[in-house]
Amino acid sequence: MSGIAVANLRSHRNGFTAVFITVFSAALLVCALGVLFESGIRGGATPHRLAGADVVVGGPQSLAVPEDLDQPYGERVRLPASAVGELAALPDVESAVGDINVLLSDDSGRVFDAHGWSSAALAPYRIVGGNAPTRADEVVTTDPRMLGEQVTLRHGGGGSSYTVVGLASTSSAEPIGRPTTIFMTDGRAQELWPHSGTVAAIGLIAREGVDPAALASQVGTQLRDLDVDTYTGAARADAEYVDIGAARGELAALSAAVAGVALMIAVFVVSSTLSSSIQQRRRDFALLRSMGATPRQVHRLIGAEVWVVSGMAALLGVAPGYALASVLRHQFAEAGILPPDFSLAMGPVPALVAVIAAVVTARMAAAISARRPARLDPVDALREAAVEAAALGRTRIVVGVLTGIGGLIASLLPAFVPGPAAIAGAGSSAILLIVAAALLGPVLVSGAMRAFSGRMTRSGSASAVLAAANLSAHRRRLASAIMPLALAIAFGSVQLFSQSTLLAAAEDQTERGTLADLVVTGPAGVDPQLAATIASMDSVSAANPITRSQALFTRDMADAPVTEVYSVQGIEPETAASTLDLDVREGDLGELAAGSVALSRDAAAAMSAGLGDTITVRLGDGAVVSATVIATYNRGFGFGDITLPGTQVREHTTAGLVDHVLVSAAPGRMDDARRAIEASGGVTALSSNEFAAAVDQEQRKQDSVTLVVLAVLLGFLGIAVVNTMVLMTTDRRREFALLQLVGASTRQVRAMMRRESLAAVAVAATIGTLVAYPPLAGIAIAVSGAPFPTVSVWTYAVLVGAATLLGFVAITGTARRVAHRDRDALGIGA
Repeated sequence: MSGIAVANLRSHRNGFTAVFITVFSAALLVCALGVLFESGIRGGATPHRLAGADVVVGGPQSLAVPEDLDQPYGERVRLPASAVGELAALPDVESAVGDINVLLSDDSGRVFDAHGWSSAALAPYRIVGGNAPTRADEVVTTDPRMLGEQVTLRHGGGGSSYTVVGLASTSSAEPIGRPTTIFMTDGRAQELWPHSGTVAAIGLIAREGVDPAALASQVGTQLRDLDVDTYTGAARADAEYVDIGAARGELAALSAAVAGVALMIAVFVVSSTLSSSIQQRRRDFALLRSMGATPRQVHRLIGAEVWVVSGMAALLGVAPGYALASVLRHQFAEAGILPPDFSLAMGPVPALVAVIAAVVTARMAAAISARRPARLDPVDALREAAVEAAALGRTRIVVGVLTGIGGLIASLLPAFVPGPAAIAGAGSSAILLIVAAALLGPVLVSGAMRAFSGRMTRSGSASAVLAAANLSAHRRRLASAIMPLALAIAFGSVQLFSQSTLLAAAEDQTERGTLADLVVTGPAGVDPQLAATIASMDSVSAANPITRSQALFTRDMADAPVTEVYSVQGIEPETAASTLDLDVREGDLGELAAGSVALSRDAAAAMSAGLGDTITVRLGDGAVVSATVIATYNRGFGFGDITLPGTQVREHTTAGLVDHVLVSAAPGRMDDARRAIEASGGVTALSSNEFAAAVDQEQRKQDSVTLVVLAVLLGFLGIAVVNTMVLMTTDRRREFALLQLVGASTRQVRAMMRRESLAAVAVAATIGTLVAYPPLAGIAIAVSGAPFPTVSVWTYAVLVGAATLLGFVAITGTARRVAHRDRDALGIGA
């Protein structure tokens, strides 16, 4: 059997090359996504400012979620300053230093990360020029270009003049993409730190000979009344940079979601390619069966061939998979999803998983594809080698219909059930509909081809008549070529236009809900005191400081509790009516105060909370807050799902600053208000339209991640399309030769194939669009109430055009090559 397998590999190079390329691409894709997922668990950055501390102590930066990944907090969890003295009393501690950090900016908008000078020992930083800061108006920099300068540094807009008196350096290079570190006196840093009586982290320097792990084990005993985490080695970066944990969680969630879709696509693509390859060799299997080969022997033969080809392809695909993961990391960092210094975890597990997944998928697909040629009796096998099987199996039809019905029901869920779960259900319904279309492909293609073949027959052209006959007679062959194209169009449309629909809804809600004339922003935020100063200006009628954060809500489910992340905004209730319109549907936003909360209707539905009910959430720093629902509103996409008093939200943010201030100018004095605000220094006053455009640009930058991932997946689908169509067209060499023997010219054969390919891509575009519409309509209903998704005509045209061009070139190019070769072999002229 092995000898026959080797002979088959040599004699059927085209088919096995297609299988090799497909499995290679699948292994590459799965490996890359596996690296990203593993990095969402073990990836991170290198400690820099805390690299000299043997142990770093901080508050728990994530919520433990049973049977799932821990949910990171978006804000710094702080510790009481008294813990520094308690840890310094440990016998194995040489010194304990509390660290705090404040973001400052200069007049050019450059952001600095400011710390007290005592924390310089945790790097350790040493003075290499000038001297340490001794006065409140002195700072030390890590940028040699600043030494000796007089600079104005602003905290949320309010500025002070400082003299750069020293240059500090440490043994490790400054991290890429992070704010420049500066040091000031401990007293001045405490004045700027918005959370008095607390520290961000505590660095412990052990006595000589003390093992950091042993010292870390003593911390919990010493601080038995506090919930703390200890960090040693590379994990110290998690305490230094809060965004590392959040980035890991987002990367793990993103890669897991994409990996699920990618694995489904890989199974479909590998199965389709193998099925086409085996179908191309149906005459060989018919001959084997007529010579006495048993079904088991046919299965063993196909299995041996697939083991060899898929094993080699998968092993060769993992190396470029790591390279692709690095490319994706760079793109994610450019979009702001990952910190610029985030490092991937390049372990062996993704390669192992990719090889196993690719090979097992190929082997299972081969076993399924081999069932029919293996089980037919010799006479039927010979007959089916010449004529395509007429009908689909009953099981396949039933499964396809039920899957399609399930997809349609899921896509319509938002019409009956509000909330993010309904939106997620509508989005995932695309997978069910795509699977249903793949199972029912020959049936769908058959109906469409009757229309095309009728029109072609009436044209009277010889090539049109031949094309019509082929379209009518070979439903399965056409379906194997059309469905990968339809899958690419459907998948691309759902991914692209679900994002555009959500973004358009958020933009519309923001535009309609912003009543203010101006929006005041700063490079690192706006100081609440400056916001109060703005509110007191003569040219300003109202000012509403807005603070953004997040909250975690845990709800009980049948299997286990589920924790969801919600966006939070903190507002000033007294000025909300004149600056903000959340489209309140129940209750009164003016009643918002400590102990109360307003929810978007989607959040209220997901939390099963109505007016008067009490909800419990964890704010950005993990603080547990219970609040009574006093209002529900519509515009959650534009302004956040949870609205709390601004003061309460700021208390639980790292910076303690306002994100932006909504300002309503006095009648006829908008220009005066803008000049007065910007004269205060350090902030920018934008019109509401200018601010909306800036937010839209930032959002589109983050959404570019979707485009990058989509490009990778569509590239994989493109390989499947080319493979399938090349195999299908190559399999018709006998047909082309016969047509030329009976008098058809090469030109007529090519014209026939052009007509067939145009019909195929037209049907693929139609099926792909029809499959994509229900989930997009469901998402549109969820966010706007109408089944009309936001679709860019040009983007859709590019997507369909690219798929059409790919299919057309693959079919006609292969047909041209095969027909030319057969013509030469037969000695037939053009």
